[in-house]
Amino acid sequence: MEENKSQKFDAIIVGAGPAGVAAAVTIARGGARVLLVERSEFAGTKNMIGGAVFLTALKDIFPNSWEQAPIERYINKHTWSLLTDNSSVDISCDFPYNPKSASIFRSKFDSWLVDEAKKEGVYFAPSTLVKRLIKKNGYFCGVETELEEIFADVIILADGVNSLLARQHGLRYDYETKDTVLSVKETIKLSKEIIEERFNIEKGTKNGAARNFLGGLRLENAPFALGFMYTYADSVSIGLGVNLEDLNRYGLNPSDLLERLKEHPIVKPLIQDGEMLEYSAHLIPEGGFKKLPKLCANGVILVGDAAGFINAIHFEGTNFAFASGKYAGETVLAALKIKDYSKKTLKLYEKKLKQSFVLKDLKSYKDVMENLYSRIESLMNYYPKKASEFFKIFTGANCKPKRDEFRNFIVHFIKDRSLRELLKDAWAFISSVFGVLK
Repeated sequence: MEENKSQKFDAIIVGAGPAGVAAAVTIARGGARVLLVERSEFAGTKNMIGGAVFLTALKDIFPNSWEQAPIERYINKHTWSLLTDNSSVDISCDFPYNPKSASIFRSKFDSWLVDEAKKEGVYFAPSTLVKRLIKKNGYFCGVETELEEIFADVIILADGVNSLLARQHGLRYDYETKDTVLSVKETIKLSKEIIEERFNIEKGTKNGAARNFLGGLRLENAPFALGFMYTYADSVSIGLGVNLEDLNRYGLNPSDLLERLKEHPIVKPLIQDGEMLEYSAHLIPEGGFKKLPKLCANGVILVGDAAGFINAIHFEGTNFAFASGKYAGETVLAALKIKDYSKKTLKLYEKKLKQSFVLKDLKSYKDVMENLYSRIESLMNYYPKKASEFFKIFTGANCKPKRDEFRNFIVHFIKDRSLRELLKDAWAFISSVFGVLK
């Protein structure tokens, strides 16, 4: 095949999500010629997240224009709920003047990202399906679309969790079911006034709230499922993520689990009388540090979800995407400067990742999900119930000596759980919050 010089770029990026755009603008700002390829007509139409983008990472890529992004609400109120069959014990924090995240619709947000990239000289090719990568003399050097072949010195794969191209060329293997979570979500329309009232949001502001739910599915064999809810300007999202292996093991339907969450007596009033606007589903890579793919090879780099960069415990993904895209872009500029696109040169990308929060966090949390899955019954049933029992005593007035009630609670707590089990539960909880402190 002959290389068409008119179709030659310094870099081609496949996938116009946060990771792809971050890589594209970084390369373009360095004066290089970059093509951003997207299979959909509009960026973001096939993308789904729970609802939030992390602002520190967004500001890092777009320091001068991030405030113009189509943000729905700034998430300044966070609540974590331990649900039993009919109660909830909540931990909340409120940061009214210093939000760290914001709710977005990916279709609007990703389109804005692309528009910003185009302003900086990035060539954008929508409705372009890349069928395979072109490889010559051991180097990836281009892409084959349905219509043509396009060449570049470096290819960046930002094509999401499924990353067919990475799998097709042996850069990554299929995830096992135990390493993959299926997240399902509904977007429910509610008036701005109702959202402000139900989530205790200051009227007339862009403040918003996020909630996370553990337990409350009212199943004898409940899977490890994390529920979430985010507020938008005039709607809310509610969803949950469930491991594919658990779905198979227990013969469960994720839509049924979501309905169970929606019908919980604590959750139901928050979405009552709302109109469902959209149902969506998305796979999330949860293999973490232990299941990282080849992050680079001769002429190619993997970023974002395509590389498995997700911290499931903290619901972090967009920040990993922006950061990895930026580091990939910086690596490409360094390679272009010396005209060397070998794996040896592109491993600068891995070095940058190791020095950043991306691989440091993934390494710290590498055993967390395994620990949590081994404590499913404790996390989904036992501790939510015990927390509810404790606060019933703490807040109740039963005309009985509190000392006797708490003593009885402690006796049963110790009898129900051996010291060994308590220590395992404690380690699972501590590591899930802080990672492995080394």
